[in-house]
Amino acid sequence: MRRLPATGVAVFAGLTAITLAGCTAGPSDPETTTPDAYVEREVTDGGTTFMVVDNPGDGATLSYGVDSKITLLEEEVDGSTFAFKDMNANGELDVWEDWRVGASDRAADLASQLTVEQISGLMLFSSHERSPADGLTDAQQTYLSEDKLRNVLNAGGSDVTENVTWVNAVQAYTESIATADEPYVPANFSSDPRSEAQSGSSYIETGAGVSLWPSVLGLAATFDAATVEDFGRVVSDEYRALGISNALSPQIDLATEPRWLRVAGTLGEDPELAAELAAAYVKGFQGTYDEDGTLVGWGENSVPTTIKHAPGDGAGEGGRESHTNVGKYAITGEGLDDHASVFAAATDSLAMMTSYSISLDKDGNPVAGGEVMGTAYNTELMSYIRNDIGFKGAIVTDWAVMTGITDEGAFLGTAWGAEGLTPVERYVKVLKNGVDMFGGVNSAEFILQAYDAWQAEFEAGTVDVDADARWAESGARILTMSFAPGLFDAPYVELEESLATVGSAENVEAGFNAQLNSVVMVKNDGTVAEAAEGDWSDKTVYIPHTYDTGMDGLFGPAVYSEGASLSVEAAEQIFGTVLTDTVELDAEGKVVSETAPDLTDVDLVLVGLRSPNNGNPFSASGQDAETKAWYPLSLQWAPYTADGANVRTTSIGGDVLADGTKENRSYFGATSRISNEADIHAFERAVAAVEASGKDIPMITVVKANNPVVPAEFEAASDAVLVGFGVSDLATLTVAAGLHEPQGRLPIGFPVDMDAVEAQDEGVGEDMTTYVDAAGSDWKFGFGLNYAGPLAD
Repeated sequence: MRRLPATGVAVFAGLTAITLAGCTAGPSDPETTTPDAYVEREVTDGGTTFMVVDNPGDGATLSYGVDSKITLLEEEVDGSTFAFKDMNANGELDVWEDWRVGASDRAADLASQLTVEQISGLMLFSSHERSPADGLTDAQQTYLSEDKLRNVLNAGGSDVTENVTWVNAVQAYTESIATADEPYVPANFSSDPRSEAQSGSSYIETGAGVSLWPSVLGLAATFDAATVEDFGRVVSDEYRALGISNALSPQIDLATEPRWLRVAGTLGEDPELAAELAAAYVKGFQGTYDEDGTLVGWGENSVPTTIKHAPGDGAGEGGRESHTNVGKYAITGEGLDDHASVFAAATDSLAMMTSYSISLDKDGNPVAGGEVMGTAYNTELMSYIRNDIGFKGAIVTDWAVMTGITDEGAFLGTAWGAEGLTPVERYVKVLKNGVDMFGGVNSAEFILQAYDAWQAEFEAGTVDVDADARWAESGARILTMSFAPGLFDAPYVELEESLATVGSAENVEAGFNAQLNSVVMVKNDGTVAEAAEGDWSDKTVYIPHTYDTGMDGLFGPAVYSEGASLSVEAAEQIFGTVLTDTVELDAEGKVVSETAPDLTDVDLVLVGLRSPNNGNPFSASGQDAETKAWYPLSLQWAPYTADGANVRTTSIGGDVLADGTKENRSYFGATSRISNEADIHAFERAVAAVEASGKDIPMITVVKANNPVVPAEFEAASDAVLVGFGVSDLATLTVAAGLHEPQGRLPIGFPVDMDAVEAQDEGVGEDMTTYVDAAGSDWKFGFGLNYAGPLAD
């Protein structure tokens, strides 16, 4: 077993004599324990039992398993007795064990003592763990012990008991496998966003216990940094209560391409707003706040963030997405600096994730020069991130970046441009580019081989630092993400406290208020007005029915869904009677017919329109799976044939084919494929039903937006239009009923038509001709109405 050499970390002054302590204060007894001494108490979650150590004053809270080898050291300071964990059983307080020392210094000290195998394990970031209820599994024990993996991706639900008991079992196991030769390192659990009220494309289950907020795009619609910071503060508290100590967010890619399949996860198209809100998001998550809401810095409620996915990833050609070969080219072009400015505003984040995309200029050349490769492999673009933007934290590849789609047995591979390299060559290349961690990799096999290959290059003079130094550099960055939130000091989670925190009434209210404040009103002829009495119990509303045929993807066939276009249950919380269509289904549960009711007694029509569904990042949208013909993504529900003057007849991105020619990914002349075209038919059915009634029934259209849409399909026949970005139907209906004055603004402009979408530059924001309605309102970035009219700038 190889150990990295010490790097000469300075010993901190001011430490007095330290002695081993069984625990001078003894078990917690309020009548016998002085407030100037630490106190221990035993806690259990029903499966794992651990000790919690409460230090005096502002001293760190500690925890360790009752069956672990960890003991306590104590120190007298100004008459108070403080405890520290002796995590390597050497009877001394090492720099990395001292909670008074800064996270980066502790990390550097420990990194100098870890074995190459341990640091290689720290470079691993697990594949998606989707079932906390299973507890500590054999497979997890294997990668924790044999591969030394410590960064675990929790992609399961948010059940508090399941998460807490799993996390504590894993932490107890990591303590049990620590040895004198391999110092203790706790597990660090991460999560993609799990707090969106209405997610159509989340990678993890949402809505099971946590407070629910707008999508990231919805947070941007508030135009309010304080709201975004508050989101980070509340959600990070809930994360820590679930045992999650690292956030794989925020996604701060600038949404300059409105068709892109991940626009909903961004902070919009404007670089200044996105930069301000990105900084607030990081601040809220990474900070710990006192009872008065004052930021006190890193602490037990802090969650390090991972900004993603590198400048330019919001510019996929034609809106296609780089999770699959179909969308691997992004046309960032001259917009690179704008995209980068958002990342530059969030460099306090302790980590960053690379994108899959190959970023090109308008001539098809890499935007930062170099090779035609995905971000992690592009030396010049990675240098731009490290040197020009100045990002100093840990950098992790997105999942499957280390696998080529042509590799034997590959299910998902996104090593775009590096498919011809061997696995070890890929690891060496990205490590040279300043990458530290590898997403979705559970085995250290290739990293250890890369260590030997790196050392061979050093001895040959082709790299400047030896493998030990390079590994220690990454180790220190990675460990900082564990030391900063106090994970080494207190890795265990107290179930009783977690049950009181996650989804508390206070947190739920904060999330719902943010949802309300994010709703954007873009049209109002007076239908939406402040409800003087706020009582709609005597009103009858009609909500039409719709369906979505779904779309095949990597993880399975299309999933058919049908139901009311807005939640009937939510509407019933506000209105007295809710009508919907009479629906006939076939034996497979698919819609055969939908018939509107008689609207004679209806007071209001409410229609929900979900964004045109082009698919998700794993559905390879934009290319027919069988014929390989290309087709356009669209922002309108009705079929769109891409034959206008602004449609490229030759794509900018394209693979070099076997005969040396360049592949053409143009979709000129092809027609879109929208799986929820039924939404616009539901709207048309509602319009027809109103006309048939002979009454002047007001109609409010609620756009449930993941992307901008083309308003021409519904605006003229709507008396009022509200837009909700990832919010619950209850939130938009509350605003529709005049129970909360709208104050949101569009974080991205809505196009006049698809020709305008084709004319805009994928890499540049706010360059698209936007929709202007009959009232003269321009549905551009920043537009929104309240009861009085347009919101002031």
